[in-house]
Amino acid sequence: MARSLEQLHPGLKVELVGIDTRGDRILDTPLSQVDGKEFFTAEIDAALRAGQVDLTVHSFKDLSLERPAGLHLAAVPVRENPRDIVLFAADVPERLASGASLRIGSSSPRRQAFVPAFLERALPGAPRVELCELRGNVDTRLRRLLEPRGAERHLDGVILAFAGLARLWQDEAVGAAAVLRGLLAGLPRMLLPLTLCPTAPAQGALAIECRADDERTRSLLAALDDAATRTAVDAERALLELRGGGCQQRFGATQVQVDGLGTLLYQREANEQGPAAPRLDWALPPPPRAALRPWDGSQQAAPALEAIDGAAAECAQRLAHCGAAFIAHRRALPELPAAAVNRCRHIWVSGTESWFALAARGVWVEGCAESLGFAALRATLASPLLALPPESQWLALTNAEAAAGWGRVPVLATYRHVRSAEPTPTADAAASPSDALQVWWHSGMQFERWRGAVRADCQHACGPGRTAETLRRGGVAAPLIFPSVHQWREWLRT
Repeated sequence: MARSLEQLHPGLKVELVGIDTRGDRILDTPLSQVDGKEFFTAEIDAALRAGQVDLTVHSFKDLSLERPAGLHLAAVPVRENPRDIVLFAADVPERLASGASLRIGSSSPRRQAFVPAFLERALPGAPRVELCELRGNVDTRLRRLLEPRGAERHLDGVILAFAGLARLWQDEAVGAAAVLRGLLAGLPRMLLPLTLCPTAPAQGALAIECRADDERTRSLLAALDDAATRTAVDAERALLELRGGGCQQRFGATQVQVDGLGTLLYQREANEQGPAAPRLDWALPPPPRAALRPWDGSQQAAPALEAIDGAAAECAQRLAHCGAAFIAHRRALPELPAAAVNRCRHIWVSGTESWFALAARGVWVEGCAESLGFAALRATLASPLLALPPESQWLALTNAEAAAGWGRVPVLATYRHVRSAEPTPTADAAASPSDALQVWWHSGMQFERWRGAVRADCQHACGPGRTAETLRRGGVAAPLIFPSVHQWREWLRT
């Protein structure tokens, strides 16, 4: 932020003043068990009110909902990736193969509520996962992965905010980047999906404050403010306020913007009985323009599949040499030994169901597109922290009907759908959308099969990604794009 201010205001000099807080000093007890609040802000606030500093930079999720009088939130800069990331000790893949359980470090009640159940399905071998208390700076936490196995302080994994690591990765000024790169070298990782593991409200965002009566500093800081980030953080913190606030909450809320869909607000909470089902808030389109006569393609029988000759052998060969792979559906990965698949160090998938299915086959998956399509992943994949190769060095595995249109990403079609006989006017009414006024297309192939049989006035709907592109290429000028079929069904009820 200091460098940004100096670039935005030539001639301005910003001096950094480090201040230790109570939260920095309490390292042996979870903050949720410590009396009081303002663990990371009280000393900093005092310095600002006393005029010892002109502005303060906070991790926004550390700020209480009620701020001291006389302080002004002058800027909320563009948010870094809000997700959580799990870093694992280098020998964890081998440990999983032997059936070992894992000890993962995190003191967050929210992470303790959501992450173990996710990892037990997302990791190969379905291990038992135990979360252990963990405090300290980033490097202190990461060094626990490097402790000798059997040592009291050794951990199999740690959960951290992606944003903090991403900022340190790019901070050359104080040597943080070099230290972090050394600590992360060779460590397996997983980026947790917001669909099942939404983060702390405001995670990934910074809050920059100054004194309310300091007009000059307020004016200088205004140039750093990002309206979209401020709006998202306000929405998340409003939900936290409804629950009473505080770091002891087992509650996550993360709002993101997705091209073609707009604002998605993921949230989840847990109580003594366990975690509730995840929830996605999304602004539905205007109600259906005609009487309801829907056809839900997701409930139709899946078409038969056939493997493409030679695709399995080619897949094994190309996975061994590509920098990263994206598997568009669990069916797109041929029946190969897990060791052959894991020769590709970075495997990403379309959504959590494919993730879990591949993990059950022994495949290490690094992250997913959360059912929003590969394009929605691009900003995450471009993060310097992940150090992933350019798209030209990836490999996308998909079906023959969806192989076109991947741009710079090399594609391998591993299977095709077996086309049924062309639909006729006498086709089974339950299987045909010919009389429907609202249609949900489960896939581009399904649309191609039935496109000539639907009414001209029906409302076409589908999820984001390749299916939407197929509809547009097929002449549907403005298909309704929903995050998933669940929102489409909700829309029908409006």
